[in-house]
Amino acid sequence: MEELAFMDATAQADLVRRGEVSALDLVSAAVERIERLNPQLNAVVTPMFGKACETAALPASALPEGPFTGVPFLLKDLMASYAGFRITSGSAFLEYYVADHDSELVARHKRAGLIVVGKTNTSEFGILPTAEPKFFGACHNPWDASRSTGGSSGGSAAAVASGMVPMAHANDAGGSIRIPASCCGVFGLKPTRARNPMGPDIGDAFGGMIVEHAVTRSVRDSAALLDATCGPAPGDPYWAPPNARPYVQEVGADPGRLRIAVVTGDPTGGKVHDDCIKAVRDVASLCDGLGHEIIEDVAVRFDLQTVIPAYTAVYAAGNAWAIDGGGIMSGRTPSPEKFEKLTWALYEMGHGIDAPQFLLHMTALQRAARDIARSFEDYDVVLTPTVTEPPPPLGTFDSPPDNPLYGLMRAASYVPFTTVANFTGLPAMSVPLHWNADGLPIGTQFIGKSGDEATLFRLAAQLEEARPWGGRRPAIHA
Repeated sequence: MEELAFMDATAQADLVRRGEVSALDLVSAAVERIERLNPQLNAVVTPMFGKACETAALPASALPEGPFTGVPFLLKDLMASYAGFRITSGSAFLEYYVADHDSELVARHKRAGLIVVGKTNTSEFGILPTAEPKFFGACHNPWDASRSTGGSSGGSAAAVASGMVPMAHANDAGGSIRIPASCCGVFGLKPTRARNPMGPDIGDAFGGMIVEHAVTRSVRDSAALLDATCGPAPGDPYWAPPNARPYVQEVGADPGRLRIAVVTGDPTGGKVHDDCIKAVRDVASLCDGLGHEIIEDVAVRFDLQTVIPAYTAVYAAGNAWAIDGGGIMSGRTPSPEKFEKLTWALYEMGHGIDAPQFLLHMTALQRAARDIARSFEDYDVVLTPTVTEPPPPLGTFDSPPDNPLYGLMRAASYVPFTTVANFTGLPAMSVPLHWNADGLPIGTQFIGKSGDEATLFRLAAQLEEARPWGGRRPAIHA
């Protein structure tokens, strides 16, 4: 059973398929690991062990025949509804809200054969790039328990990195898949806008900036899971261009000689830590050795005076929308004592933006997205730091009582590279190829062209083969 902890989901499913282990074996082992590691990490906030073991104990013929039949899986406690279990968005406001239906994405997870064993820690309403909600307490990075996991999908990334499960659900409004993937040393791909469905409750979110997928141990798991979940559901407002063939077939396929633009300068003019620049240079050298064309010192430029206020306004309005929506679903009325001070300040900011202003801000972001997409046309992929510094100490994004928005402003200096892929809708991934002198993972981000996850998967698989990360173990692990 110990060998299972760091097998990827594809390998675990293959064991079940061949009859070497049962689904109950896999789920029971995952439950044991979670119970052992969670007191140190606080990654899982809602155990679903009873339901998971009940499902896993069904006869093999009663389980779905999917690519991941019998594999244990975790859901982020944000947006992914599972009937009969609470979904709190990391907030005391929704402490008692229990979903009465599965979201479409969760239904597809189930059809893929995944067995959900619990829900993972996240910042309140996913606002901050860490997983330190007041309601559940901080999630700890398995590489150094004093450090942030990144976020907001920090619980999912910590669970995968520590060996609790081979992959876990995550979503991303400004980097919330890629940031924790970088901080925890796992693989995280943000798909093209609308690649995965968000129904039945949501058509799109934040003007399409939010996307759903996962953090995984291996590239092939990410590809196979996206194959199982992607594609529109009836009534979706729009959807991503269909892929030419299954993504799992891109893993191991020759990426060809790619033109890779290297960006190390913060597009907002801030400072990037030397470790993060070193990681990009190191990965650029690796790509060069693999035969790719490297174009150094490319700058990403956009009108900061337009984009930053527009992004902030859409983010604030989206937060207010999420809270009011949570109030409608739960039958509760939002009031300041039920939220963290930053969340409530952002909520009030969002309510101060009227509909015409919101649409003008969306137009500004869409215009900037077109400018950036055009500037990327000369390249196949753009390589950047994922974040501007190594995993920061816990508490870095706390706001003092007299400045409730401080945490958000501090976060903005941490994630300027990831947000670009959200408002442009482009696919992007954080790949765990570098660790600093302190033994902390430093992910590097690759941004692809719209609809072109295929190139990212081909490149990621090539990098994984050239510099495997699967054998690395954090300080806290199964």
